Amino acid sequence: MSITETRPVDGGIAAPRGFRAAGVACGIKASGARDLTLVVAEHPVSAAAVFTTNLAQAAPILVSRDRLAASGGHAAAIVVNSGCANACTGADGMAHANAMADLTAAALGVDPSVVLVASTGVIGVKLEMGKVARGIDLAKDALSTSGGADAALGIMTTDPFPKEVALEIVSSKGTFRVGGIAKGSGMIEPMMATMLGFITTDAGVAPGLLQRALRAAVEDTFNSITVDGECSTNDCVFALASGASGVSLEATDLRLLVDALRAACEPLAIGIVRGGEGATKLITVNVGGARSDSDAKRTARAIANSPLVKTAIHGGDPNWGRLVAVAGRSGAAFSLDRAVVKIGDVELFSEGTPHDERAPEAADYLTGREIEVFVDLGTGGQGQARIWTCDLSAEYVRINAEYRT
Repeated sequence: MSITETRPVDGGIAAPRGFRAAGVACGIKASGARDLTLVVAEHPVSAAAVFTTNLAQAAPILVSRDRLAASGGHAAAIVVNSGCANACTGADGMAHANAMADLTAAALGVDPSVVLVASTGVIGVKLEMGKVARGIDLAKDALSTSGGADAALGIMTTDPFPKEVALEIVSSKGTFRVGGIAKGSGMIEPMMATMLGFITTDAGVAPGLLQRALRAAVEDTFNSITVDGECSTNDCVFALASGASGVSLEATDLRLLVDALRAACEPLAIGIVRGGEGATKLITVNVGGARSDSDAKRTARAIANSPLVKTAIHGGDPNWGRLVAVAGRSGAAFSLDRAVVKIGDVELFSEGTPHDERAPEAADYLTGREIEVFVDLGTGGQGQARIWTCDLSAEYVRINAEYRT
């Protein structure tokens, strides 16, 4: 089974049938911007999640993990606040995360076990539950099938723009929709997902199959981005499947489901990198000629996280030596005599020989806003990988030097 056509549609996360969404302002953010989002299904539906691998896990991660297990992989709502991560907040943090989910359950008239919770913002700050309770009431009243755009705004922190997607998937099994929203701009190297990502579909999918597909889709989308090499305490991606389209996907349709979820996750993931803190360029790092895909990905991630590479690209310097140096120390098998380095289509190093006469052409290419670099590790292997990142600018330093002040 395969996708025959993918069509963009309006509606974001509420575009799939069976879902409503809202994003409201309840005063958690001093700016008065939207800071609480609700995504609600008509009834408990199949749910899946991937969570941060950081051992310093925020209370919402622990609460959502427990509730997803208690419900047997089902959820009726996701409640999200921005402006406060509720991370490293001790017993109060756990109480507040549980209360946030319980208040949502009471407002919607559903069992508390089918409400998932997420938070994003400053670490070490406690939630003001009076504001959260007010926000939940406001969001409940604002829920609609046209609320996707507001929901995307409600999860933002330092993001320069909202990130949402909605697609209609035409397949041999029938037509269904996938929608989503995501946030993230700094503290991004998920190693599972992005800081926060939420996906809905109106295909019918059993919880176990949805979990397998989500993990596969995340691996080469949200798990293939980095802004600054920092894995957050709050990273998570949730997926809900309502079945309201009438299209049911079985285990034999796993590839179709993965492709559909990937089609939604990829633009959201790239949007996070494009909107990275202080970013002026989107950088695609391609690595080939590796002994394995895992070796290629290890090297691509090392290149994407290198401050020397990121600052060179920001400054328009075609410093191929930095790419070679990172490839050589990445831990992957590497042959200098057979390695190749390209910036754009300009080959600057091959067979142990630099081609510095081509540097002006590469420098001209680096004036663009979308940059690709390629490194062949020279092993003769077929392993390959792609990681998206951004440049490193003085603005990134300013944003993070002033983040709490």
